[in-house]
Amino acid sequence: MLATETRSVAVPYATGPSPNFSPTWSEILEAVDPFLKAVASRLVAQAEQFEPAVSGYAQYALSGHGKQLRPLLVSLSGSASGKVTDQHVTVAAIIEMVHLATLVHDDIIDEAALRRGRPTLSAKWGNEISVLLGDCLFAHALKLAASFPTPEICRAVASATNTVCSGEILQTQCRRKFILSREEYFKILAMKTAELFALSCELGALLSQAGAAHREALRNYGMALGIAYQLYDDCLDIFGSEAAAGKTLGNDLANGEVTLPLLIAMEKASKTERAELENLVRNWVPENFARIMVSLEKHKVLAESKRIIHQHLAAARQPLLGLPASEGRGGLAGLLDYLSQQSDVLGVQT
Repeated sequence: MLATETRSVAVPYATGPSPNFSPTWSEILEAVDPFLKAVASRLVAQAEQFEPAVSGYAQYALSGHGKQLRPLLVSLSGSASGKVTDQHVTVAAIIEMVHLATLVHDDIIDEAALRRGRPTLSAKWGNEISVLLGDCLFAHALKLAASFPTPEICRAVASATNTVCSGEILQTQCRRKFILSREEYFKILAMKTAELFALSCELGALLSQAGAAHREALRNYGMALGIAYQLYDDCLDIFGSEAAAGKTLGNDLANGEVTLPLLIAMEKASKTERAELENLVRNWVPENFARIMVSLEKHKVLAESKRIIHQHLAAARQPLLGLPASEGRGGLAGLLDYLSQQSDVLGVQT
């Protein structure tokens, strides 16, 4: 076993959607609610282990839960591979801590004032404390990973953390790089987002004693899902509604990020149109959003973006086909159905 604490975590799992049924997000979360609550409690406990003068910052950073996708994937992958135990809770907390550390640093880079409806750490306490707190979160996650009796978990977490941070560097280097290739773009997505999805699935299976082929299948699922999710999120920033996105649209454009919609438009546009698009992003003002949308609509960018998202969702579904039927596998398939449905309504949300 990989840790001394192996008691079972009782979690009810959905059996998965029927071919004509797409679960709601609340239904997906409800199936693993006890597990997610256990992860949240574990994160609180970890924050309390920081120095008293630092623990308040850590608690603030670690309590800003979003969709909890990575803990969800740890749980479902563990269930698809065997029994879910307290080890899975610990690993989910480790991966979530790494993810939240990257968000602390992202908010500094983006000069973001709000995240998930509340002030960012940097907005409340400044960049200096935020940089150091992000570093502390990374270090604490690796310390917790090292508590397992085998180095395999710590090695995997450290490698993934390095990949994610390297991906963030590549993305920063590519800001306002309007000749960005699809190969470069998808490499960044795989490194900065999909890597932690893949790690969640792989370690969830590993802790349930799954074999190498089973672990690889779930890692491949997580990688494809992570890319599809980031593609959707990039499209949501342009084609979604502000209610669905939970923020003002066009943030990526304002930050000079070349995401899939703009990448497709630049590929299809004439030389004159490309120059105009580049000028609109380089000299960003909110009024430029409507002008960019005219070009995106002209070149049918939304339809092409949806096609690419569904392509990656199909790639994520393939590895599941070779796994034994289980409630966990059904939950993983349900995530694909949910993201597919959300992608389909891009551009028609009110």
